[in-house]
Amino acid sequence: MIIPLKPIIGLVLALLVSFTGFAQDNKPLRIVLPQQPDWNVVQEGQTLRFSLKAVGTNADSVSFRLAQGQLDGMLLDSAGNFTWKPGYDIADRIQTVKTIPLLLEVHNQFGESATQSIDLKVRHVNRPPVIGELPPFYVRYRTQNVYKMDPSAVKDEDNDPIVFIPISDQMPEGSKLSSQGEMTWTLSLNQFNKLKSEKFIYIEFWVEDQPAKSRTKGRLKVEVTQMDLPPDITVVPKEQRYKVKENASVNLKFYLSDPNGDDDIAAFDFLADNQNVPKSALVKNTDNQYEFIWTPGYEFVKDPFDTLQVQITFYALDKAQNRDERKITFTVQNAINEEAKDRALYTQYRQVLVSAWNLVEQLGEKEEELKRSYRKAKKGKRNRSVANASLGAVGGITPAIIANNKSQTVQTNMRYVSAVGGTAVLTMGTLEATEVIGKSMKDLLDRYNYVLGKKTEIQNKGDVFAREFALKASRRGNDFVKRLDDFRATMSLSGLVALELDANWQNKKEATDKAIKRTFKDFTPLEEIQ
Repeated sequence: MIIPLKPIIGLVLALLVSFTGFAQDNKPLRIVLPQQPDWNVVQEGQTLRFSLKAVGTNADSVSFRLAQGQLDGMLLDSAGNFTWKPGYDIADRIQTVKTIPLLLEVHNQFGESATQSIDLKVRHVNRPPVIGELPPFYVRYRTQNVYKMDPSAVKDEDNDPIVFIPISDQMPEGSKLSSQGEMTWTLSLNQFNKLKSEKFIYIEFWVEDQPAKSRTKGRLKVEVTQMDLPPDITVVPKEQRYKVKENASVNLKFYLSDPNGDDDIAAFDFLADNQNVPKSALVKNTDNQYEFIWTPGYEFVKDPFDTLQVQITFYALDKAQNRDERKITFTVQNAINEEAKDRALYTQYRQVLVSAWNLVEQLGEKEEELKRSYRKAKKGKRNRSVANASLGAVGGITPAIIANNKSQTVQTNMRYVSAVGGTAVLTMGTLEATEVIGKSMKDLLDRYNYVLGKKTEIQNKGDVFAREFALKASRRGNDFVKRLDDFRATMSLSGLVALELDANWQNKKEATDKAIKRTFKDFTPLEEIQ
């Protein structure tokens, strides 16, 4: 059966033309960003919303996702709708605009994908100070009553500096409020009696943050004390349990107050159920403000234990022996002494470079020694002597007896020499100079090349080793020990026997950091910043 070729060829050409046209019309998949101004700018605490689109030949059924840079609260659904409400901790008063880079990705059902990077800009929003519930101000007659605003109750969530501003018509006569939040008031008899009859009053004031000048009004309740009340301890932070690793610092601030006046506080101290907590950890800043600064050392938690719990009771006493206390529990976790580990690794790093430095110095001396021997050998070869003698035809070589004295009959005084008869040319050449000194020139040259090659090898590998492990972080990896062993193997004595190095050789130079650095320029001492 014969198949006509013309229809088949026409069909193939039509398919090729159709496929070529399809390939030309096929547009790649890509992401289209919003076009409205500031679509990527949002203020702290506000919600940012925008929608993404995809264009291309196969952009009908696509799915979007955040490939990189996603933060808490960010949401990009598969349809390309993005929402995010940044918190107030993104930017601050110093860096008022914070840029958040994101990488967007879109892909379709045909396996095509595209990415697009964008930058979100978050603008700082200043928040006014926050005033919580303040403890009452208990006052007594004929006493300078002092009250300090509780730092844990009056604060700025943006960590802006704050100042206290009194409201003139709210301040009782004789009272003062400092910008640091300390109120002093010495009541007169009329004021004391009036306050006692009214039971309490409120004094209003402003708290203003800097430099935004945002204000919040607060008020302080003032009462006459009815009894000798115990002191009050305020701890910042307020947590009662802490987890801390060895060699990590704990810093707690204590603010003391007494309803009968701060001068009524007689003592503030602590008791610990572990004797390894030093008393020096409690630092007195003022009469009513203390700090507890404690750093448990690496030996605090003994092996094989992972943690050790310590309970510390802080207490305050007034002059009437009234007592207030706060109990705080610390869980200390066993930690690796990174500093000691880094020093041990650095010691290995330096010791192997010192060994390499000594070997380079010894090979250098051996190189100079072989240079001198080789020059001496060449000089001896140039000075060989040749003796020529023409004695006529050679008749033979026979021994001859020559007497040392006139009496030739005495055999003990005779000596034998060789006599050459006839005509001949006798050439007497000296041995090669190296044979005279016991070594051949070829052997000297081989040893010299071997020394030079070994020295260059150790120098190159030492440079690479010193550079790759110059930083602490690089020496902490598992590769350091393997590379250390490889470098030591390069300097093993089994590979240096042929060099005839003196086993008792000692370097006359001191292995200082500068000396090592001159040989291995990338060597970094531990004391340098790494």
